[in-house]
Amino acid sequence: MNYICFSPYFPPNYFRFSVSLKNYGVNVLGIGDAPYDHLHPELKDALTEYYRVDNLHNNDQLLGAMDYFIHKFGKIDGIDSHNEYWLETEARLRKEFNIEGLKPEDMSRIRKKSEMKKVFQNAGLNVARGILSETFEKACSFANKVSYPLIAKPDSGVGAANTYKIEDDNGLKDFFLTKPAVDYLIEEFIRGDIFSFDGLADKSGKLVFYTALKNEKGVMEVVHEDSHVYYYSLRDIPADLEEAGKKILTAFGVRGRFFHFEFFREHITGRLVALEVNIRPPGGFTTDMFNFASDINVYDVWAAMIMNHRLTVDFTRKYHVCFVSRKWKYKYQYSHEEILEKYHDIIVFHDRLDDILSRAMGNYCYLLRSPDLDTIFEVQQAIHKMKSA
Repeated sequence: MNYICFSPYFPPNYFRFSVSLKNYGVNVLGIGDAPYDHLHPELKDALTEYYRVDNLHNNDQLLGAMDYFIHKFGKIDGIDSHNEYWLETEARLRKEFNIEGLKPEDMSRIRKKSEMKKVFQNAGLNVARGILSETFEKACSFANKVSYPLIAKPDSGVGAANTYKIEDDNGLKDFFLTKPAVDYLIEEFIRGDIFSFDGLADKSGKLVFYTALKNEKGVMEVVHEDSHVYYYSLRDIPADLEEAGKKILTAFGVRGRFFHFEFFREHITGRLVALEVNIRPPGGFTTDMFNFASDINVYDVWAAMIMNHRLTVDFTRKYHVCFVSRKWKYKYQYSHEEILEKYHDIIVFHDRLDDILSRAMGNYCYLLRSPDLDTIFEVQQAIHKMKSA
């Protein structure tokens, strides 16, 4: 089997997908724009060959890389980056070279939030009321109907980039005067906690692995406030969250891929509101959180699925695992060394984060593990405790 790992070095921990593929006997081929010498040693070892392009957005260069690999190794059986940013690029290459998986015609409903909303509604799920930003007059009418604040976000976009919270009529007017020239979805503001349903489906759509996460703050809030972030895995998944997640899995026909479905749980009503679907693993070190929570290797599980093998793995959620980050701009009560010394039995991993993630995710992160959520919160609070003025 010939499998292309696209931009296999980002996020930095994703080199493990390539390693697991190699361990299953796959011919792993890499396409990227990073110099070969900058690759992680284990990634270098996993790759049969690496083709460097000057620009991953240059379609002619990508076609050249694909032609080279096909001429040298034969038919390409799969391509993936596991990264939302490259979904459309991967889809184009799959169509061009007749590779199994998502194609350009699949992109609209998994990339456009307005199309996602239609699928959610057809599946019987609650959604936030919203409209596309066609005219200022239409938006004013919508605001009168649902009341402020409103959230405006690109209909097709990654993360919280160019997302706005609109507080009043003046803010709405300013938004229309200054917004980028792309379609925006304007929605009512939902006050609630953010949960996700995450996992991996095999090539027939059957769940191989699944779990759930709770975010204490949304990415938009963290980015706009430049504040801290932490989120953690659940040991017990609420029944309604699992039911809603499985409905989305079926509605979107997820096959042979990771998924990350986001929901609000409204503070007042307690109901779940479907927010967004991502047909890729949650970002950062979350896949490692899966491993620490259940003492598994999800990278091996994915590679086995690619090879049509089925691992017999205990997916018991033994622990809560929490991602906690720090930002260099803040002064903390406890030094990094003090945190490691005091909580060495709880901190199972720590590392610097890529600068491109710093605004949303922080500069340095810790993964905490315990069967007890109160213990997790105690360490999280110590990590985030600021020095007194």
